[in-house]
Amino acid sequence: MVVGEGTTGGHTPTLHFAVLGPVRAWHGDRPLPSGSPQQRALLAALLLRGGRTATAQELVDALWGDEPPQQALAALRTYASRLRKAFAPRTGVLVTEMGGYALRLGPFDELDVDTVGKLSAAAEKSTATGELMRAHELYGKALELWDGEALGGVPGPEAELQHARLAEQRLVLQELRLDVGLQAGLHAESVSELTALTTQHPLRERLRELLMLALYRSGRQAEALAVYADARKLLIDELGVEPRAELSDLQQRILNADASLSQGGQQSAAQAAIVRPAQLPATVPDFTGRAAFVAELGAQLAAAGGRVMAVSAVAGIGGVGKTTLAVQVAHAAREHFPDGQLYVDLYGAGSAPADPGAVLAAFLRALGTPDASIPEGIDERAALYRSLLDGRRVLTLLDNARDAAQVRHLLPGTPGCATLITSRVRMVDLAGAHLVDLDVMSPEEALTLFTRIVGPERVNAERDAAMDVVAACGFLPLAIRIAASRLAARRTWTVTVLARKLSDERGRLDELQAGDQAVKATFELGYGQLEREQARAFRLLGLADGPDISLPAAAALLDRSPATTEFLLESLVDTSLLESAAPGRYRFHDLVRLFARSCAERDEQPPPEREAARSRLLDFYLATAARVYEMQRPGDRLTAHLHATQYPALEFPTTASAVEWLFTEADCILACVRNSPLGPQFGKAADLLLVARDLSESGAFSLQFERAAKETLSTAQKAEDARTEGRAHIALAQADSHAGRFDSSENHGRHAFLLGVVADDPVSRCHAANERGIVALYQGQHEDAEAHLTRALEEFRADGNRPGEASVLGNLSHVNLMLGRTDNAVRLADQCMEILRSLGSDLRLANGQYALGRALAEDGQHESAISQFTLSLATFRSHRQRLWEGMTLFRMAATHVAMRDAAQAATLAEQALAQLRNVGGPWRRANVLVVLGRALADIGQAGRAQACWQEALRTYEEQGSAEAADVRNLLGSQTV
Repeated sequence: MVVGEGTTGGHTPTLHFAVLGPVRAWHGDRPLPSGSPQQRALLAALLLRGGRTATAQELVDALWGDEPPQQALAALRTYASRLRKAFAPRTGVLVTEMGGYALRLGPFDELDVDTVGKLSAAAEKSTATGELMRAHELYGKALELWDGEALGGVPGPEAELQHARLAEQRLVLQELRLDVGLQAGLHAESVSELTALTTQHPLRERLRELLMLALYRSGRQAEALAVYADARKLLIDELGVEPRAELSDLQQRILNADASLSQGGQQSAAQAAIVRPAQLPATVPDFTGRAAFVAELGAQLAAAGGRVMAVSAVAGIGGVGKTTLAVQVAHAAREHFPDGQLYVDLYGAGSAPADPGAVLAAFLRALGTPDASIPEGIDERAALYRSLLDGRRVLTLLDNARDAAQVRHLLPGTPGCATLITSRVRMVDLAGAHLVDLDVMSPEEALTLFTRIVGPERVNAERDAAMDVVAACGFLPLAIRIAASRLAARRTWTVTVLARKLSDERGRLDELQAGDQAVKATFELGYGQLEREQARAFRLLGLADGPDISLPAAAALLDRSPATTEFLLESLVDTSLLESAAPGRYRFHDLVRLFARSCAERDEQPPPEREAARSRLLDFYLATAARVYEMQRPGDRLTAHLHATQYPALEFPTTASAVEWLFTEADCILACVRNSPLGPQFGKAADLLLVARDLSESGAFSLQFERAAKETLSTAQKAEDARTEGRAHIALAQADSHAGRFDSSENHGRHAFLLGVVADDPVSRCHAANERGIVALYQGQHEDAEAHLTRALEEFRADGNRPGEASVLGNLSHVNLMLGRTDNAVRLADQCMEILRSLGSDLRLANGQYALGRALAEDGQHESAISQFTLSLATFRSHRQRLWEGMTLFRMAATHVAMRDAAQAATLAEQALAQLRNVGGPWRRANVLVVLGRALADIGQAGRAQACWQEALRTYEEQGSAEAADVRNLLGSQTV
């Protein structure tokens, strides 16, 4: 059990007792002697009576049953005396009364069984109130208190009874935790644990039922049905009974594709009513006018809350107040949507509108779906989103949409929900939408808004000038708000002064009444008040792409110290021209970003200054990502062949913090690559892709990485830059290999090698040969793989790249395994490890451990192989190498199959499937399914094994893989 600090406030040290494992006791943090097995049996018997008195005879029966020793009572007194001494200086804990004994624990003393009861009660309460993830966590904490088998090593009849009772309690808690986990959408994560539990308790039908549901919700219908078939056969063979009605009913519902089974997006209906997101931005306290629009939209939303789905689209020019109105209406309608409100800014007015797939992922997370359970494709995400909203009343505010195409996947599919959309375009092509066109404010409304911000005292004294101001702003709310805020912040100005300033800009004020130019003219008021350094910072920040920018990156972009940069950025925040997204991170509203960029194009002269700023930012990301790469892979020569950088890299205290930076900055890094300026520095974009290659393997950023690599390749081809083109091909070859697109990977690798020869670039030659060897190995072309890898070995050695040499040796070890040269494979893996040990890189060493474990497993040295895999698995996890974490789990599963440990193999294979869901591609997933099928067949789940093999066969046949023949043989050799 978990031992606390040992004291509670000013109290004396507490006593802690554990029976859910070996019987133990602590006084504060100090372990107490628990004595002989019989003494521990006495302690356990008293603890589990909850303070009640047990007679001496009851305790004798508990410890020895029907055959006590002659001196049983004397022995009992001796054990009790020793326990009293152990509890000293706490007196009065073990009391003697009525010829028996009792334990009297204090209010702050703890027994792990009692703690389990409290946690379980809290979990039940959380389940009842809809906090499913909280309930799942509480059940997990309760189960963590078990440290092996309860009452381990304690003799006696009572201990045997309590052991069975506590084992059943543990199993029930596991079922409850898994049940609530399925309600919360943790179906994929639950399959592994349920597979293990059904193996340990094959006749427990509730576990089979949960496993069927988890598999079905994971898209594995055939396996789910096979679980029923396996269970029915076992129950008839072992007990002569049919499955209980609940299990049979679930089978029929799966056969009928009952929609309620996947209710809540593979979450339950209970979860749908529980997770209540409240994402609406705050309303503005000075909201003014728009009464007709508020009433019109409010009526539409209220109707939706009455079970009629509604979609309302508010359109208007930039700055007209669409968002302010929509937020006001949404807040007013919240009572009609008790199941939550979602919000997203779709950045439709900018150059990089939000990706609907990414928005869906964010919505799914907000509705309680874990990251690992979020599907990869946009159609699958949309289907899951609609399922989650089924039966619920949720309001979604889609702000600043680009067009109807951007929002179609984001719409609910059932009554009870409503969507409110704002956009600059009128969405006439959005079927069923209630369209509202928002115009500028009336003069009265505009003046009222202006007065509320500036204050009635100042405005009433100069009412005519105030009307001149709002008229000059074109009655646009955003323009009025900015102008009024400027005046409110300057107590020495009069309204007339502001009106005069606006009148001096008549050319711009004319534009204020015509579309987007109105917004730009309004922002000119704020921009014109900036000091020289502030204005420069504002302009250059507009050149940066990505959702936000960190303080160090901004310092590089501006070429100023971090302290100066922070001062400038915070001053821009004060003027409302910049937002503070989080401590040390800043972002523009999309309209302000467009304005800032236009200012840079107009005012940042000469134009090379703009390119210099972009180059500094690229320099910063490249230098820092290269530092991360070097910390993870010391000795790797790749960084020696990168373009020289002028801007210094960040320093990191640990490798973990370096990896954290890479993944935190992933979106910004890849956006910087996509928008790198063409010129002498463009090659740095491809270099940045190579040192940020971990993003390709992560699953979370794989698609963004691939997009950036494709755009870099296209630009390099147009510029006829052979070196950059070759390196972009390398990035794509690696990305395609990670995704299981082997033909495409080989094509990119071939081009990369040829370009490496043309450009005399060792990076392209080395890595292209290695990637081609890996792909050939995956495709079963072992002789070609050996030829490519031998060439890669020569190239890496010629470059003096010892880590690269080690990598190739590990790959050659795999080739030799496939060619039946097991001794050579082990020897090559040992050579790989020898090099990597000398380099001191955890990540590289993990690659070697993986290669050596694979060779040892094939050589029959299974325990040694598992040891190597276990070491590599921990490292891959700490470095967020999700692909290789999944592959290591797969190799461990295969090794356990060979060791005849089928239950553990099935558990590991399920974990591998969960890790490889959005990375690795279908071929790797099929490989895992084959191993999972072998494990399931060995533990008697033949039907489910067949389902796994059938799915694997379909994948192999679709991809033309040679492994299809082996799977056909497996299917032919097994009978259900």
